[in-house]
Amino acid sequence: MEINQITDKIMGCAIEVHRNLGPGLLESAYEECLEFELNRAGLFTQRQLAVPVVYKDIRLDCGYRIDLLVENAVIIELKTVDAFAPVHEAQILTYMKFASKEIGLLMNFNVTLLKNGVKRYRL
Repeated sequence: MEINQITDKIMGCAIEVHRNLGPGLLESAYEECLEFELNRAGLFTQRQLAVPVVYKDIRLDCGYRIDLLVENAVIIELKTVDAFAPVHEAQILTYMKFASKEIGLLMNFNVTLLKNGVKRYRL
């Protein structure tokens, strides 16, 4: 499946979750519901996937975790914040770098309209 088809399906699933739950819940609730919808749409997901930090010749298991990895290609980082901060962008870009993934979606479910709470990143 082409990457744009995957991200389109992800967005459809995320909108479905947001439409049903609305804003105001904990990130973990959206994560679990989104994983359910993604799997129901036939997408392979991995949740809370450990991402090691690689520094020179050492690999550090520091406890960093990707919220969702879809089709082993798209990283989804979920938030429930008033607005994205620079640290959120830095976080997803770092995850993309260390996991060697080209595409990342930063999603904020604490918005009235979900499309206003999504940013797509490409390395």
